[in-house]
Amino acid sequence: MTKATHGGGDPPYLRIVASIRRRIADGGLAPGDRVPSTRRIAEEWGVALATATKALTTLRLEGLVETRPRIGTVVAGTAPAPAARRRAVPDPERELSLDRIVRAAVLIADAEGLPALSMRGVAARLGVAPMSIYRYVPSKDELVLLTADAAFGEETYPSDAPGDWRSRVELGARILWRVYRRHPWLAQLGSLTRPLLVPNLMVHAEWILSALDGRGLDPVAQFDIHVLLYSHVQGLAVHLEMEAQAEAATGQSEDQWMNSRAPDMRGLVESGRFPTFARLVGSFADGYDLRLDVLFEAGLTALLDGLTPVVEGRAAPA
Repeated sequence: MTKATHGGGDPPYLRIVASIRRRIADGGLAPGDRVPSTRRIAEEWGVALATATKALTTLRLEGLVETRPRIGTVVAGTAPAPAARRRAVPDPERELSLDRIVRAAVLIADAEGLPALSMRGVAARLGVAPMSIYRYVPSKDELVLLTADAAFGEETYPSDAPGDWRSRVELGARILWRVYRRHPWLAQLGSLTRPLLVPNLMVHAEWILSALDGRGLDPVAQFDIHVLLYSHVQGLAVHLEMEAQAEAATGQSEDQWMNSRAPDMRGLVESGRFPTFARLVGSFADGYDLRLDVLFEAGLTALLDGLTPVVEGRAAPA
């Protein structure tokens, strides 16, 4: 791809801001329309991602655009008056704190996915020099851990916990699912074999483990059940993030992608090799609607039904 070059005496990010601002003023970008992503701006203008991020941050500070989770940056509902666009912005470094840095990192990950999270990106979003971030966070790896910990810590548990183990486990699983639903990028961090060790994720683990505690389970069996329940939540959540990434990369929604694959699906159905699959697909009046929330609840119920005799001492764990 040939990168565009743009002359002028202003810094590159200001020229990008001016261009997008004109498109909004001229009606080329209406409220709710997506504006070019940082990667698209970087490619089109031939600038670094940090410069592209700084341009979007400037537009955000002017009130022209806003960030919506898993959608990206869009034109704000109402544009500010021209005078408001020109007012001076206070020096953000005077108010810089670890909390602000982490909150900015969460917003970037929510809007653009974990690959977009960087020290420079956070600095650009906050309008500060990149090196100022390093006074609070020593590395990107540490930033990712802090960001994940903050996201997992958004949900808390009631002090009056349900009395029976099953209700307690159900509540814990649903709260954890809610966290992943809000922040799908979390599913990219850690695996069952190399878990993410941050305090606020341990809060969720402690809730489940304590629900199973004191019931005569072998310690290994108790921990296996906890891992099994966690893998159910994380395993489904992975697909939330994969779909968000696929849509961002292709520009196609899930339905649009499936429609584009209709000939492939028809070939499989009409091949005669998969009669059960063909019969089921043919029975769907409006196609199959993959509903992850429904699958989460169905899987949780099936898991707990199967675990009940184990936890309650009516069967030996496998």
